[in-house]
Amino acid sequence: MFMKELIEFIAKSLVEHPEQVEVKEYGGGDRIRLELNVAKDDMGRVIGKSGKVANSIRALLRVAAEREGKQVTLDVVEPQ
Repeated sequence: MFMKELIEFIAKSLVEHPEQVEVKEYGGGDRIRLELNVAKDDMGRVIGKSGKVANSIRALLRVAAEREGKQVTLDVVEPQ
């Protein structure tokens, strides 16, 4: 549960429309998948050039997950 809040905090800090940040959690046990939804205008801020921001977020998430003995993946979902 802590990792979902971590991603929400990071994403809301990066975007211009924090009210549109939504993180969904799937799975359970040792394997968890998180989906990050942001406003269309904010996609570039979350992904970054060549995906550097998204990869940095995933690195932080990986460290937090390892501390709890879990495996977590993060998908940034393209807005409709």
